[in-house]
Amino acid sequence: MTSKGQQSISEVIQTSSEQDVGSGLSPMNSRPLRVLLLEDCPEDAALTTLELSRAGLHVVTERVASEDAFRRAVQEFVPDVILADQVLPQFTAVVALGMLRAMRSAAPVIVVAGALEAASVVAAFKAGAEDVMLKGDLSGLGAAVAAAVAVRQPLQGLSPRQREVLRLMADGRTTRAIGQELGISVKTVEAHRSELMRRLGIRHVAGLTRYAMRVGLVAPDPEAAPYR
Repeated sequence: MTSKGQQSISEVIQTSSEQDVGSGLSPMNSRPLRVLLLEDCPEDAALTTLELSRAGLHVVTERVASEDAFRRAVQEFVPDVILADQVLPQFTAVVALGMLRAMRSAAPVIVVAGALEAASVVAAFKAGAEDVMLKGDLSGLGAAVAAAVAVRQPLQGLSPRQREVLRLMADGRTTRAIGQELGISVKTVEAHRSELMRRLGIRHVAGLTRYAMRVGLVAPDPEAAPYR
């Protein structure tokens, strides 16, 4: 139960979606959230799913435990959020984050670790993790998922070309360089930039860059765990 003046986790997502209706977006909670679990322990996956249900989130999950299965799931399952164990045999959350950057996926990754070590936590955040949580205390998981999904809602209203322009802008490319790379005119790039600002409610290029980094369109640290 939530007290008057507070919002439930589902309402956080719904409010963000309603604000985007004018951009042609459908409410996120009109369908289940697609949650990809990078987890080799079925019992831990079940407990994580149970915690999301307790938080009031309607989810459909897919569990993977290998690099190849993860790549396929990102392409075919197209998750709204990824909950990743920190370390699996021959595969880690940091490597998974590098793969997502290479695949240009903006799906947020929340690392769910069995133990928290300072170096591992820092590495996860440098690689672009949305949050890091302890398996033994998942009380904040629902709220973390809701916040990660809500901040990415506006991306659903962008065309593939607009997302590419946003990514290149955030990567430091000039207007002319973007036009040359995409084969479009400078005026067209400027038109895309103006539309991005309108749709995202951001008034300057620095803000667009921060947003692109926030949602994972560009790496927060170019030297962080490159995927090879």
